Amino acid sequence: MEVLQEVGDVLKVLGHPHRLKIVELLEMHQLTVGELAENMNIAPNACSQHLNLMRAHGILSAQRDGKTVHYKVKHPSAHTVIQCIRMNMKKR
Repeated sequence: MEVLQEVGDVLKVLGHPHRLKIVELLEMHQLTVGELAENMNIAPNACSQHLNLMRAHGILSAQRDGKTVHYKVKHPSAHTVIQCIRMNMKKR
């Protein structure tokens, strides 16, 4: 039951369009808050809130390089969720 709880928690966190987009953008390479916010056309502080929530749930990790923080996907199922969504959308 613990595994199902963890999966449910990850799905809840990923259930927001901005968070799904962040995972999608991080599929290719690591990005900073500013780069993600610009790509998504949202305020950096809003982007930071999404990133912090995903980090708290173990979906993302961050690597500091001086003052710059680069984010990447840590939880392997996050990419799987995006792939499932893409496959489902193609069937329509």
